[in-house]
Amino acid sequence: MENGKEVFLQSQFVSLLKQIPSDTLPAWGKMTLQQMIEHFSDSVRMASGKTEYTEIITPPGNVPKMQDFLASDKPFKENTLNPLMPEVPVPVRNKSIELALSELQEEIDFFFKTFEKKPHQLTRNPFFGDLNYPQNVQLLYKHALHHLRQFGITVS
Repeated sequence: MENGKEVFLQSQFVSLLKQIPSDTLPAWGKMTLQQMIEHFSDSVRMASGKTEYTEIITPPGNVPKMQDFLASDKPFKENTLNPLMPEVPVPVRNKSIELALSELQEEIDFFFKTFEKKPHQLTRNPFFGDLNYPQNVQLLYKHALHHLRQFGITVS
């Protein structure tokens, strides 16, 4: 049986994003809604292994603490700095928010298909280290809730 976080990511997250008016300003941060959606697609590509990172930028001694945080119900803090992102958000790559949402759904679907084929695969995250399938689902779920909150949607 699928767990609720998988169901949420596969069938509810993009639907919730579609409900946000495209001109909604974030409660924090500099990204527009479309920039955030495209950023999230990039995160899903990392989780599926489509985008590979070789380096873990978290000091080795801190990776277990980062994975403990990941496993917890503690949310990401507002304005959590991502040193891999530029100070000024990158321009959007899709012609419309609808195309960005479609891209995101495709990446989410690809993530789940990838782990269906290789359930024991590990993918490297530059912050959290090498993650298995449940850890990647947890990270994507926690990350999704963070960005929904950023744009005014709270999921209980």
